[in-house]
Amino acid sequence: MVPAIQFRTDMLAALYITSSMCSRNPNLLIPHIFAAFRHPPPLGWKLTVNVRAFSTDSGGGEAQKLTSSSKPSICTADELHYVSVPNSDWRLALWRYPPPPQAPSRNHPLLLLSGVATNAIGYDLSPESSFARYMSGQGFDTWILEVRGAGLSMQRTDSEDVELSVHAISEQMEATAETVTEGVASIEQTLKVNSFAMAKSEVHAAREEPIAIATLWDESKLVTSLTETFMQLSERLSGFLSEGQSRIMSAKLFDQISRLLADSQLIERFNEIREKLSSLLETRQNSSIAGRQIRDLSERLVNIIEEGQRSVSPQLFDLQERFVTTIEDFQKQLDLIVKYDWDFDNYLEEDVPAVMEYIKSQSKPKDEKLLAIGHSMGGILLYAMLSRYGFEGRDPSFAAVVTLASSLDYTSSKSSLKLLLPLADPAQALNVPVVPMGRLLAAAYPLSSRPPYVFSWLNNLISAENMMHPELLKKLVLNNFCTVPAKLILQLTTAFRDGGLCNRDGTFFYKDHLYRSKVPVLALAGDQDLICPPEAVYETVKLIPEDLVTYKAFGEPGGPHYAHYDLIGGRLAVEQVYPCIVQFLSRFD
Repeated sequence: MVPAIQFRTDMLAALYITSSMCSRNPNLLIPHIFAAFRHPPPLGWKLTVNVRAFSTDSGGGEAQKLTSSSKPSICTADELHYVSVPNSDWRLALWRYPPPPQAPSRNHPLLLLSGVATNAIGYDLSPESSFARYMSGQGFDTWILEVRGAGLSMQRTDSEDVELSVHAISEQMEATAETVTEGVASIEQTLKVNSFAMAKSEVHAAREEPIAIATLWDESKLVTSLTETFMQLSERLSGFLSEGQSRIMSAKLFDQISRLLADSQLIERFNEIREKLSSLLETRQNSSIAGRQIRDLSERLVNIIEEGQRSVSPQLFDLQERFVTTIEDFQKQLDLIVKYDWDFDNYLEEDVPAVMEYIKSQSKPKDEKLLAIGHSMGGILLYAMLSRYGFEGRDPSFAAVVTLASSLDYTSSKSSLKLLLPLADPAQALNVPVVPMGRLLAAAYPLSSRPPYVFSWLNNLISAENMMHPELLKKLVLNNFCTVPAKLILQLTTAFRDGGLCNRDGTFFYKDHLYRSKVPVLALAGDQDLICPPEAVYETVKLIPEDLVTYKAFGEPGGPHYAHYDLIGGRLAVEQVYPCIVQFLSRFD
């Protein structure tokens, strides 16, 4: 039996690695997922939020192409294209695999869409396990879309800086995987050393306290910073948060400051300032008068903190430092809300249509149609497009589509995605503005692949036993996932409610109009898929006209079995799944 201390160390290892995407405030962790494992970090542990951003505006060109000589090594496609999204500063990455000269001739290009929080790597894990290469070899001009926020897609970059930026993103992705791979093996020793070093650091900091505080505390700068934070809540976030959400965020900040002053004589004065600031923020005034009032109140608040710092009360020890940290962490959270401001409808209405038009301009199909394959959320996007376009009486420009482990309605299934339901609370989505799926899985992976196998159940979510080579599974977990907005997860959780998945304002339920589609569909499921079980797949299949839909579940009672990613990267997919897809698409090509 593994000693309890080893178990606790492994748990801390997972959470500490994950914490690099969270702020020092424990409320920013994902409480419902990690509630059973949360443990206070050692005193002095520093958590940071890494936000990828580019400072320049979008360039004038609508698209840009990087060939094998200029694209980063992490992109294993033959070409890497960038497509600008209209009325947006996003440039979407498109991995392209042109068919070789000896391949059969095809009439339509093929678009591949990935699942939530994933990039293109899942479709091209290795030369021996590459769905994209296989389809290219069958004659299909194959393109993989990385939607906004995924993989090598980027934001606010001039055309001439695209190559430089994509290499920076690629290096960051590779460094993250390398850090997890090399660092976790010695995490126990690292934690012991860091704990000892941080303990010494705390003693040293205590001895140097007057100098440290003098350096830290700049009243004028702090007043300015606090004023800007309040003004941001009042003005800048008006386009990102509703009035109710903005009220929740401001109340959260006030509560955090209030806890710093709890049980002190300063709390009454703070509550008076809080009431006045709340009134100003709720009116969302942007006048110079309101700005001066907010600054005056911010200055009064800073003065209270400074007075508290001079107090000898134990609960006010290090008050200034804790106050500065609170403001900085809150500002980071606001920045994340602004940075990760998209949902499922943005993918559906902006990203996918933009790349479809670009692919048609490059591949030039005679009938202006594409073939499309979507895995997980990628298939949900295809279903939603068929429903929306059918309702509006428009042609979706698809000759045929294939969905892999996808559904618009999970209510009748026992999908493990129900773990995400706590984020269905909009207030919780504000507490956790982003879900760092890549870092969460990377942190958990060592605990699922080595003793004591605490998170071994995670492997079953991805691949059935003996269905994926261990090195490919490792590559998938460490390289295929990314960070997504909580508001995206929030919208996807509507698939677990009556009526199934709906648009962001709840006025359009996609399953209600799927019967209007005239596009042939092949829907595939895996018999041991815990994320999208066969019954969930069939729940959507039965809504499509019978003469247009083909349904098949892979896996046999005695094995082999198929989990969520085995339909793409499983060791038998190239023999069983891929030919089935090619045969179907060929009928409508």
